[in-house]
Amino acid sequence: MSPHHSEPPERLASLPGNVATGLLTHGVRAGRDGLPQVAILRASTPIESDSARWSVEPVRELVEEAMSRFDAVRTDADAWLAPRLHATLRMTRAEAANAGLWNFLALAVAPDYVLWRHLPLGGSPDGDTREVTGVRFVGPHYSQAFARLWWAAEMFRDGADYTPAEIACGNQDMINTALRLSTIDHKPTALALVRVLEDLSRQGATRLGDRVNALCTAVNVAGSTLMYEVIAPDDVPDHLALSEWIEEVESASAVPWDRLPEGPVDGTARRSSCEVLTQMFERFAAEAPLRDRARSNPAQG
Repeated sequence: MSPHHSEPPERLASLPGNVATGLLTHGVRAGRDGLPQVAILRASTPIESDSARWSVEPVRELVEEAMSRFDAVRTDADAWLAPRLHATLRMTRAEAANAGLWNFLALAVAPDYVLWRHLPLGGSPDGDTREVTGVRFVGPHYSQAFARLWWAAEMFRDGADYTPAEIACGNQDMINTALRLSTIDHKPTALALVRVLEDLSRQGATRLGDRVNALCTAVNVAGSTLMYEVIAPDDVPDHLALSEWIEEVESASAVPWDRLPEGPVDGTARRSSCEVLTQMFERFAAEAPLRDRARSNPAQG
């Protein structure tokens, strides 16, 4: 644990974004200064539930293990942590849409992880102090350090199977780009993207990151005129099964570290629909023009 990080609270809570943003000084984002833990707790709204799923301890254990396992290549932590964070923080999408929860996680529970994962490595070319960008602490679901992982696991899992999510989170361009797309809410679309990513990786495709970005752009553009839900229909998720999985947290064991956990058995995507979109996206990947990023610094993972 960082010397600037105080002992975490016992329960999760919701921290308003305006309060959280006001605390993100240059010193905090550079890792030089600590955060005012007492002030954060006073400004936060406790979650009115005594459920075990709002306990901080399992989350702290996960982030500490991630920091220990992946210190050599920190981007590798995403693929390991995303499914385990999702299976630990068992929530509905409505609950996960509460940005205050993610603000609290980043500022009160694990600011050391946010700094460890997202602080730029090496010296700054212009001599400025290295800082974590503020959206990693307080930002949209596709940028915030913990929200991006939970939502990636949610969008890319196939029912109880987190394997597609693990694959997606193993490619920074996929997780950074695909989560921004509205089409990713359609499960066969998400899984078809992962299948094409797997194929490109297996083939040893050059400029894989550029190809993934080009593919996501093509899928998004085509989605404005094509209705993927009509071309590749899917079944409605089993909300009862999700509710039962959430309730089972009271007696569930901690998520395993050396094998993937199991998500809710709320329905898998239709195989036929995944096949249709995979074939379509393979054509997109073959035809999409690659953007030249050589003159610009790639977005940090």
